[in-house]
Amino acid sequence: MGNRVRIKDIATKVGVSTALVSYVLNGKEKEKRVGNELVKKIREAAIELNYQPNQIARSLRNGSTKTIGLIVADIAIPFFGQLARVIEDEAAKSGYTLILGSSDEDANKQNSLINTLSHRQVDGLIIVPADGTCNQIANLQKRGMPIVLMDRYFPELNVSHVCLNNYQASYEAVGHLIKKGFQQIGMIAYQSGMIHMRERIGGYRKAMETANLSEYIKVIEIPYHFTRIQTEKTIEQFLDDNKEIEALLFATNSLTTAGLNFINKKGIKVPDQMGIVGYDGNEAFDFFYAPITIVEQPLAEIGTKSVNVLTDLISDPTKIIKYDLSHFLNIRNSSS
Repeated sequence: MGNRVRIKDIATKVGVSTALVSYVLNGKEKEKRVGNELVKKIREAAIELNYQPNQIARSLRNGSTKTIGLIVADIAIPFFGQLARVIEDEAAKSGYTLILGSSDEDANKQNSLINTLSHRQVDGLIIVPADGTCNQIANLQKRGMPIVLMDRYFPELNVSHVCLNNYQASYEAVGHLIKKGFQQIGMIAYQSGMIHMRERIGGYRKAMETANLSEYIKVIEIPYHFTRIQTEKTIEQFLDDNKEIEALLFATNSLTTAGLNFINKKGIKVPDQMGIVGYDGNEAFDFFYAPITIVEQPLAEIGTKSVNVLTDLISDPTKIIKYDLSHFLNIRNSSS
């Protein structure tokens, strides 16, 4: 492999100073009043010699790596995979490269990812925080790292976030089931202390109480790290213990998938024997014989705003920006 082409090599070829080449390659030709003809010659020489800028050196000079870190719960979950794509595309528009990691809802893994990304000198972080990581976020904030919490946040911390109004989303979803004639409505959620899950459960409870159906409130909280088989068995036990349940609200995409798999195996007819509403969705829900009613989150808006808020914070770390976005209840056959 040949030696790396340097600015000095371009300067020698064109017959100008290294400083002049540096101005042009760093986009300062107008500021330094470099003539158009000379600018053209320098850029053509850079292309001809296959000049590749030293990004590390440039980062040290500018104090920016033009990279941002994204930590999600699990990139394999369609919701987070789609969000990551939106964020990657939006970041690119501002000249940023995305570095991605999955925490698997594990505090230790999230801490390891934060340390790795910090050592890579990312300019800021977008984080879907795992349960029990409030102190990690607080420490990042104290260090002056620009942070945006996405999907969920910590009420006790004054940190920028972009999230769904989960309480209202669940309230409306259960209200829809009640209007359709369902009364004994159960909810299947994940076992978590995080605000998004507490609000989803809270919205369900409030809707039932408002309709004077408090006596029918039934909630099961499943550990996040359960396998698919364990999750299905837990759902089976829940329904065996509460045979009177007429409809279910699933708190996440993955729980909806596990629940539908079990319901299908048992031959339970949707919506005749069981009404269903889930969060988010995937293509499989569309092809189910009774397409699933879902609480749709505004993915494009969440991803775009998260990047835009982060770039604002990178420019001015003293800002605190918070968005609580609205959902869309996509009503289909499973709840009608």
